Parts: sequence; C-alpha cells; structure tokens
Amino acid sequence: MANLTIVAHITAKADKVAFVKSELEKMVAPTRAEKGCVQYDLHQDNDHPTHFMFFENWESRELWQAHSNSQHVQAYRTASEGAVESFALHEMTQIA
Repeated sequence: MANLTIVAHITAKADKVAFVKSELEKMVAPTRAEKGCVQYDLHQDNDHPTHFMFFENWESRELWQAHSNSQHVQAYRTASEGAVESFALHEMTQIA
C-alpha cells in the first residue's frame, strides 16, 4: 500500500511571518518522532516569505489523523490563531 502524502500550504499574515515560522518549526521534531511519520519537511517560499509548505509522507491515513490530533499540532493551532491568512491541505497518493 502506498504512503499517504500530505501537502499543506500555510500563508502567514504579513506582519506575523517570523511568529508563524517559529510556531511551525516547533512541530517538526516531535512530528518526525511520531509513529508512521516517513517524511515531514517544512519549506518557505523564496519569493513570497509569507508562504510555507509542509511536504509529508505517512504510513497510513489513520496515523496521519493521530498526528493531526496530537498535542503539538493543537498547540500550534491555538498559538497561531489570528496569525494565519490561509491554510490549504491536500491528501495525495504518489502514482509514479
């Protein structure tokens, strides 16, 4: 069975970029240690620094959902409330 790939796009409010970046970075280490996490990489757009992207691979959708409900993700959501302009998440499957 193929891994579940998650691509998440986060756009910070212009005056909150450093704060959102810091909060996103806090999730990396604990997430990489989670059961089922194959890859969890955070990127920032070179031309549009308000735009961040997570590229993730998980062993299963169930394990990714457990991550989504984890304490560190909930802490991020609480901390970043009002600092994020937009958020889009895509669940994907590698086909080639």
